[in-house]
Amino acid sequence: MDSIIRTNKLCKSFSVGGTQTHVIKNMDLEIKRGEFTVIMGSSGSGKSTLLYAISGMDKPTLGEVWFQTENIAGYTNDQLALFRRKHCGFIFQQIHLMDNMSVMDNVLANGLLLSSNKKELADRAAALFTRVGLERALWGKFPSQLSGGEAQLEGIVRALINSPALLFADEPTGALNSSASLAVLDVISELHQNGQSIVLVTHDLKTAIRGSRILYLRDGAISGELELPPYSSGDNLQRIEKVQHFLDTMGW
Repeated sequence: MDSIIRTNKLCKSFSVGGTQTHVIKNMDLEIKRGEFTVIMGSSGSGKSTLLYAISGMDKPTLGEVWFQTENIAGYTNDQLALFRRKHCGFIFQQIHLMDNMSVMDNVLANGLLLSSNKKELADRAAALFTRVGLERALWGKFPSQLSGGEAQLEGIVRALINSPALLFADEPTGALNSSASLAVLDVISELHQNGQSIVLVTHDLKTAIRGSRILYLRDGAISGELELPPYSSGDNLQRIEKVQHFLDTMGW
């Protein structure tokens, strides 16, 4: 697999009260096309900061972020916004849907940022809704009328409407109950099995086992990593044991 994201001496610092806090420290990282990379670590280890830096949601303080042959670290804010629209999809713990728009219109609003063909987008949205198991009766409802799991499935469709090269997820099941979490994770796993490149931040073991590679961060640096075979629900127990052992060695 060729690389889709590479970082070179990536650094991210914040100034608080005149004191510099170094959250990401000289990180060299490569993410291959088609990988499902899971980022783990204790609170404050730099997980979300790393995701924001490599996805163009935030600018690094120093270093490079290469998307294929482009170094996006030097992009302006407008260039980064266009980069995200064209190449990235985002799934968050808080889904940030527009309450005054229907389920379908929330998705179309994201698609219309790149395409003016509303009919084509609506057909694609319908296919994606069917793919994630969100029934047609819900497409015309408002986000407030959905359960948490249904809203997150809509969030996944919104993230996919522009056919992103990379799907980024930050604690996508953090606010869901166990059954809704399982449904969302099954959809994400299926996307990966069909070739989608995914980078996901989590502190949850049952989420982490879905990945093909786990990176463990400590104090802004990669402390260890674990490669996993393709996910199968029949291997859950073995994967949990393997990932738990890895996390124990990392001091999780």
